[in-house]
Amino acid sequence: MTVDPTCGVAHGAPSAEVSGRALVAVFASPVAAVLLRWAPELGFRTVLLDPDPGRGGEVTGLAEVDLDLADADVVVTDHHRPELGEVLRDALAGPVRWVGVMGNPRHEGPHVAALTALGVPPEDIARVHRPIGLDIGSRTPAEITLATLARLLADRNGRSGGSTHHPR
Repeated sequence: MTVDPTCGVAHGAPSAEVSGRALVAVFASPVAAVLLRWAPELGFRTVLLDPDPGRGGEVTGLAEVDLDLADADVVVTDHHRPELGEVLRDALAGPVRWVGVMGNPRHEGPHVAALTALGVPPEDIARVHRPIGLDIGSRTPAEITLATLARLLADRNGRSGGSTHHPR
């Protein structure tokens, strides 16, 4: 009899694989607060980046992040901040794996104009994911975080994030 490895995890056995992937939450916000609480449970090492030292970030720029950024996911949790363009420009210029900006996908994100004004090439701007989460109708910070982490997990595991039914 073959035992499903997820069964052991469901019953409290430790997971055999933890990604160790870094998650950089950008801008202190309610969504960032939930990301920082929940992401470690999923194997992420987290850091809060906020360019405004008065907002409680652990670091004010990517150069200060003491994690391996080559396998990092950068999640921008506020698209109204004036530092949006600079933070994204730095993320896109560095070794980060994935960059996403929270926002309504029915409208062009303000990051496009901000990055264009900073001279970022269109092919780099196209690397910015928006929306950042799976489409589950998220409205609250917890729901947005759930959708975002589900997307990052699907990506980490090489999955689409959609629902597939396999009849038995």
